[in-house]
Amino acid sequence: YKLETLIPTRETLTELRKRSKAGMGIVTGRPRSDCMKFLKDMDLEEFFSVHHCAEDGPKKPDPFPVQSVCKQLGVEADKTVVLIGDTPDDIRAAVAAGCSGVGVTTPEAVVQQEAKGESHTLAPMSVAMTECGADVILPPGFAELVDLCEEA
Repeated sequence: YKLETLIPTRETLTELRKRSKAGMGIVTGRPRSDCMKFLKDMDLEEFFSVHHCAEDGPKKPDPFPVQSVCKQLGVEADKTVVLIGDTPDDIRAAVAAGCSGVGVTTPEAVVQQEAKGESHTLAPMSVAMTECGADVILPPGFAELVDLCEEA
């Protein structure tokens, strides 16, 4: 996980957390021990109060993990809830739960697309996420997401 490339800046996470009335959660197919170690090592624990990990039930693309995090945060699973992901299964889970799915292109895919003179949204995984119902595809770091979220 030290190679994780989709982590936004602390400033972006801070602003997203401020704009999220209920808080933020994580849905991962990784074991809880890996999730918690990752959050601790990256100094991100303060941002995520809820975690749905491999041992907590069905994995994405099943909507259960998204619905579970929503329930734990005390919110309805609806389009005001945003799941950010980098795979079609992330988007499928969000859509199946009734939430907004926001895709993020990997840095590697951005480089490949730029070399071809094309938008990151045309990367194969980005196209697949769009086909699965992503509301938008953002570049790595997803700082643009702050602009899409209303201030609390």
